Amino acid sequence: MEDRLRDFIHFLIVEKGLAKNTIVSYERDLHGYLHYLKSIELLNDLNEVQRFQIIRFLAQLKDQGKSSKTLARHIASIRAFHQFLLREKIVERDPTVHIESPKRERSLPKVLSIQEVEKLLDSPQVHDHFGKRDKAMIELLYATGIRVSELIGLDLGDVHLTMGFVRCMGKGSKERIIPIGRTATHAIQEYLENGRPLFLKKQKDDALFLNHLGKRLTRQGFWKILKRLTTSAGISKDLTPHTLRHSFATHLLENGADLRAVQEMLGHADISTTQIYTHVTKTRLKDVYSQFHPRA
Repeated sequence: MEDRLRDFIHFLIVEKGLAKNTIVSYERDLHGYLHYLKSIELLNDLNEVQRFQIIRFLAQLKDQGKSSKTLARHIASIRAFHQFLLREKIVERDPTVHIESPKRERSLPKVLSIQEVEKLLDSPQVHDHFGKRDKAMIELLYATGIRVSELIGLDLGDVHLTMGFVRCMGKGSKERIIPIGRTATHAIQEYLENGRPLFLKKQKDDALFLNHLGKRLTRQGFWKILKRLTTSAGISKDLTPHTLRHSFATHLLENGADLRAVQEMLGHADISTTQIYTHVTKTRLKDVYSQFHPRA
């Protein structure tokens, strides 16, 4: 079974070209699934897997308190695995047929108000190279809506300040070009001229954003910086690295941006993923109406 899983992961990497985090997720889910089949269902042959055994595995996950989103992800992983086995003629049938994914509870993303974003963007102390770096990072995040993984993955050659755009590699190694505003351009220019050289040690590094060791900043490193800036700005909301991305999309739509253009900038494969931000703007409009209309 483990050999078949390795074959499947190799297929995802080489032929599908999926993002690293997606592959890690598939592998983790399927390791748990195969462990269940061997230890609980006492199976050693994937040809013997029955639909009811998969349903029992999913029921166990539900009893453990897993969300419908997690269950849906497991079903997708298991289904893709069995379809691969069938295509490769390793098994004779697909036991995942007619297994339905649970309806996902779609929670609205948390966003900052424009005033809160301004507080956050003004919070870095730009008198030293650390502040210049932090200012450039959060200005770029809010200006482009890129993911944190895309931000820390940027190299010097990906930012074109004279042309006013950034090139980033998104999920599935899909490249996209996103415009940068004047404020973010100025912050990045200031960092490149007066901040980044002070991070560099003896070794050279092509990474745009560096840590105190002169190496590429990590997700964990950025997360610590964001928490510090949030506290400094006096924002009580529970921020995540994705909050600025959500705020970017919501504020664009609130100000009349085209949904397709926002989809393109965010790098969403499906426009339905982008449409959730239209629900956010409607909710915010209701809140404003309730707060300020005299007969609300």
